[in-house]
Amino acid sequence: MDQNYENLRIISGSEIEPKEVDWLWYPYIPYGKITIVQGDPGEGKSTFVLNLAAMLTTGTPLPYSTEEYEPMNIIYQNTEDDAEDTVVPRFINAGGDLNRIFFIDERSQALSFADDRIGETIRRTGAKLIIFDPLASYIGAEVSLNQANEVRSQMNYLIDIAKETGCAVIVVAHMNKMSGAKAMYRTSGSIDIVASARSCLLIGTAPEDQTKRIMAVQKSNLAEKGKAIEFGIEDSKVAFLRQLDMTADELVNSYPSTGSRRKTKREMAKEVLLEMLTNGPKTQRDVMDAMDELNISKRTVDDAKRELGVESMRVKDAWIWHYES
Repeated sequence: MDQNYENLRIISGSEIEPKEVDWLWYPYIPYGKITIVQGDPGEGKSTFVLNLAAMLTTGTPLPYSTEEYEPMNIIYQNTEDDAEDTVVPRFINAGGDLNRIFFIDERSQALSFADDRIGETIRRTGAKLIIFDPLASYIGAEVSLNQANEVRSQMNYLIDIAKETGCAVIVVAHMNKMSGAKAMYRTSGSIDIVASARSCLLIGTAPEDQTKRIMAVQKSNLAEKGKAIEFGIEDSKVAFLRQLDMTADELVNSYPSTGSRRKTKREMAKEVLLEMLTNGPKTQRDVMDAMDELNISKRTVDDAKRELGVESMRVKDAWIWHYES
């Protein structure tokens, strides 16, 4: 069958002008890209990013950076805390400039990554940073976090906005309950969420001092991974304490000094299966890829599958696993 290729355009590499990556905070947060900041509830990730925003609005140098910049406008979207009694008071306490923080009004219409208001607000305010907190509230009401094709479509909207405007984008995300997993697999939902970001930062409790927190680099596509940063939080204000050598995997799988019983491989397998299958079927290959990362054997997975009552069926060339609670 003849194909119509009238709209086909082939671009030579000589037509593309190379350019360096611009950084809001090197090597953690690039301009024009998505950065994910994730952690378990109560670890201070929202407070952390709001303090960064406050520093940026006043031109205060970000920690462990030699970059100098003028005070900038930022956009902050949060569905878990009210602006009037939580966000703005915390922002003031962090020393931010209220004339440089903006909010898209969501009272009559909820916002999602596919909303045209995002790009328009960035252009009108000249914002250099936009923050969405949390991811689950902005991915789209009809989108399942566990469906890769749905997630990727929504994240692509945000990728395009960031590229077009040059604005840095921070998305705050919660972590799943897959204890013992690598940090890459602790983001709630599809792995495509992490794949869409160029930088992923993980915040957790310091293993040696549970009054402190650590930000570690989970993923960095555009630069060498920066050092982890230890910080404290008091009265909604972040105090940056020191840099240290710690990976995201080490942080996410660290245990308090009092000691916690490590789960058996079968318990871990059950937990992973429930996390992966509760919101929809998955291919056997996706399940086993996650299990391989935890060094869980096929036999252990089969035992956990049988105990939970997970069922499987063949669809074309793939086995599909599904779970009915």
